[in-house]
Amino acid sequence: MLGFLFLINTIQPEGLVFQGFVVGFQDFVTKHMTTFDPNCRRCPRLASFLDEVKAANPDYFCRPVPPFGVNEPRLLIVGLAPGLNGANRTGRPFTGDYAGTLLYSTLHRFGFATSGEPLDAAGRANPALQLTACRITNAVKCLPPGNKPETAEVVACNGYLKSELEALPRGTVVLALGNVAHQSVLRALGLKVKDYAFAHAARHRLPGGTTLYDSYHCSRYNTQTRRLTEAMFHAVFATIKEELSCPTST
Repeated sequence: MLGFLFLINTIQPEGLVFQGFVVGFQDFVTKHMTTFDPNCRRCPRLASFLDEVKAANPDYFCRPVPPFGVNEPRLLIVGLAPGLNGANRTGRPFTGDYAGTLLYSTLHRFGFATSGEPLDAAGRANPALQLTACRITNAVKCLPPGNKPETAEVVACNGYLKSELEALPRGTVVLALGNVAHQSVLRALGLKVKDYAFAHAARHRLPGGTTLYDSYHCSRYNTQTRRLTEAMFHAVFATIKEELSCPTST
């Protein structure tokens, strides 16, 4: 918890009304952020960086990137954060960079997407691509400098993920791409990280009927270094697909 003191009483659509006392700004924000805010600027470093990128690239999206997919998925995929020339450009998670090329081709292969092509001929988000029984979101909704969000920013954004997880139908599978996403899911559910260690292809049965799977992030770096191969990534989805076809599995 951060050791700052704020005078806060209520939250209005236009922001915070400073009349009461709350200690620990990040915990307060996480608790009360329940609906995705496309205009969120609660993290000063991220907001300033988005302004800089927008000034240099006026045609880029440069805002918090909303989740993409169906409202009641059987599979929720949680990534880290938008990429500079990917989701931050196109406004759709994992769209415009290598990670998205691998992710969407895999989703199409296993029946979770109508197309394996995330971009159209003009290089924009492909309108013909729709997700089937699937939803994609990020632990952090805004582009971080160097693709590395600070811990306080991950915590501040966790309320959005919390609301998404709470709205999932019972029996939904959650796939965390990378350790930050893994820990963000556990934080949002009020679970201890030490009880659910991250490992590629690990399966965790969580309270409430949710199953959490882990995978190394499908980034270009991970695939170029062979930390994650296409076959490894496909194997995780094959296991998830099998589990979803057998809803009574434990």
